[in-house]
Amino acid sequence: MPSRWLHERKTEHYYNKAKAEGYRSRASYKLKQLNDEYKFFEEAKWVLDLGAAPGGWLQVASESIEGGLVLGVDLKEIDDLYMENVETIVGDVRDPEVQRTILNRFRGEKADVVLSDMAQNVMGVWEVDDLRQIHLARMALSIADRLLKDDGWMIVKVFQGKEHEAYIEEMRVMFEKVFIAKPLASRKGSAEVYVVAKNLRKDRVLPAELRGEIKTQPLSEEELEEQAPLPGENLPDYGEPEEYGKKKP
Repeated sequence: MPSRWLHERKTEHYYNKAKAEGYRSRASYKLKQLNDEYKFFEEAKWVLDLGAAPGGWLQVASESIEGGLVLGVDLKEIDDLYMENVETIVGDVRDPEVQRTILNRFRGEKADVVLSDMAQNVMGVWEVDDLRQIHLARMALSIADRLLKDDGWMIVKVFQGKEHEAYIEEMRVMFEKVFIAKPLASRKGSAEVYVVAKNLRKDRVLPAELRGEIKTQPLSEEELEEQAPLPGENLPDYGEPEEYGKKKP
């Protein structure tokens, strides 16, 4: 039986499993598998989820920490999850007012874990989709520079394209430990991989082009519509990705 068919059946398994177990997205299992490997929720108290709609990662984070708070930020409203340790903010995380609200919700502390499964609508043009995804990943990195504890974790989705190696090098400039992983719940034919990073470097320097990611004013309605992140569940098939081995910290 063809291996591709078997993998597609397994991927469909995660879709059905999510529906049966009450998760809002198959992507929930990607986060579960990443946490099984790297244990980033083990001692976490404050978790920030960027582009959190529809809420699948919020659910997993909520179940994985004791006490504390999981805070999701998205440009669109997220339906209530009815979980005591989950709150959501509708807004642009680049807005300084939203960042202040985040710190207030975390009782003046920074996040132990910053998550980003953000993705925009894919256009089917690989070079364009790659650049758009890297833009979101860089935006998440600029947020982590401001809102993540020095010994915290960052987990961010990227596509394996022309810019992703440069982005990984940027992550290595910012973090002491950087790992690349592709969860089993990811479609094998998709180009997505996850960068898992720990411990911000004390001598880190955020690349100059990323410093402009923080806006001084809230986005306009037109900008909100243009930049609304989506869950990223329907990625086109760009062929087999390069294989990465997982490494534990």
